Amino acid sequence: MSALRCAPRVAVFLGLFAAICAAAHGAERPNFVFIVTDDQGPWAMHAAGDPNAVTPNLDRLRASGAMLTRCYSPTPVCSPARASILTSRYGTELGITDYLPRSDPPLKGLSPEIATWPRALSEAGYSTALVGKYHCGELAESHPTRIGYGEFSGFIHGGMVSKDPLMEIDGVERQMSGWTPDLLTDYAIDFLQRKQDASFALSLHFWAPHANAGVNEEGDRTWLPLSEADLTPFADLDPQLPEPDFPKLDHPRTKRMLREYLASVHSVDRNVGRVLDTLDELGLAEKTVVIMTSDHGYNLGHHGIWHKGNGRWLLIDDQGDRANMWDNSLRVPAIVRWPGVIRAGATIDQTCSHLDWFPTILGMAGVEMPQDAVVRGRTLVPLLKGESPPWSEELFAQYRMREDSGEGADMRSYQTDRWKLVRFQRQRREDEFYDRVSDPEEKTNLIESTDPEVRQAISELQAKMVSRMSEIGDRVVAE
Repeated sequence: MSALRCAPRVAVFLGLFAAICAAAHGAERPNFVFIVTDDQGPWAMHAAGDPNAVTPNLDRLRASGAMLTRCYSPTPVCSPARASILTSRYGTELGITDYLPRSDPPLKGLSPEIATWPRALSEAGYSTALVGKYHCGELAESHPTRIGYGEFSGFIHGGMVSKDPLMEIDGVERQMSGWTPDLLTDYAIDFLQRKQDASFALSLHFWAPHANAGVNEEGDRTWLPLSEADLTPFADLDPQLPEPDFPKLDHPRTKRMLREYLASVHSVDRNVGRVLDTLDELGLAEKTVVIMTSDHGYNLGHHGIWHKGNGRWLLIDDQGDRANMWDNSLRVPAIVRWPGVIRAGATIDQTCSHLDWFPTILGMAGVEMPQDAVVRGRTLVPLLKGESPPWSEELFAQYRMREDSGEGADMRSYQTDRWKLVRFQRQRREDEFYDRVSDPEEKTNLIESTDPEVRQAISELQAKMVSRMSEIGDRVVAE
């Protein structure tokens, strides 16, 4: 019998063996629902303090779990961020350093040889599925079902539209009819209903609140069309701007974008409510871990830009690019509900990142780390349990833009609880240094400061940055 024909039987055996072992030890493994939104800033949620957001279901999730206030992506753009969530590796290690555009031939994506948490859970007996946006490679070898998901319904590419999307269903692309977040949630709920008697791990990756690929009648980027249910709360809103006094900020354009963006966030929130209701109705809520985050952060009026690491100015006289590693581009919303373990309404202020989800999820499930896994993150389980382990607040992040992408910048950042250093490797822009305590909004660049304390801090963070880059084989090292 061929190895190809044997492989499914081996996988089934391993899954049954893992399930038998868990039962023998009296362990009731939790299920997982891992929700990833697209382009959601850490501020874009009512529970995070935004005065404009309407997010009753995300607030409900937050009230029953823990909010991680300092959770970061190791990169401020989608494809490498999503790959890091799955692998606990940096984009430069995976060969994915910028978003992957549709191309012919397709660009290389995530290798099936890289260990992922969906595969680890699948091999331990979990039923796994990804519904929604993948964006980690269009080649057959990078398909979600090759990197650990038993089922896939959604978009191999970016997704692109808020209504009537082209989705892959059962291996075939189909033209769908309906609102994109609603359709994705329909498939997610179908999976939950089918797998309610099994151990399952569902990844639900929304396209929203990413802007649509098209433009409005004025030729500007837009989040429309959106359903009346999501537009109505914002139809007459005069939103508060995050930095209304930013020089030459285009107020009408920023407010129009904010209204549409927040309505798109609302479309996610409404569907998160549907998922939470389904877990309640199926009697699964108390044995299901729910994790909600975004691939990376987002700016909308912050620093005078909109977008993320490949930001664009929102100024009256400048609509060009502004590559950046600002906090709102790297920091993400993050909520974890783990019934019976996490105290409802808890707040975790320690620094963590997408690199930490792999070891955290396996720790929650009681599944051993694969021997071939290279893990750059650390488990959050002690923090989630309310413990106070020794904890470093340092964070390294990277973004290597393609030459044809915006400014073509090649950025690295390193931060501690006090300082943050940003290096533009190709020197297209002045390097940046911020005092995160006295200047949390990163408005004053201290890179040219002559203050001895600042100079010493720059030197120390530079050394830490180079050390981390050498450790992970990041070949571009700042001098």
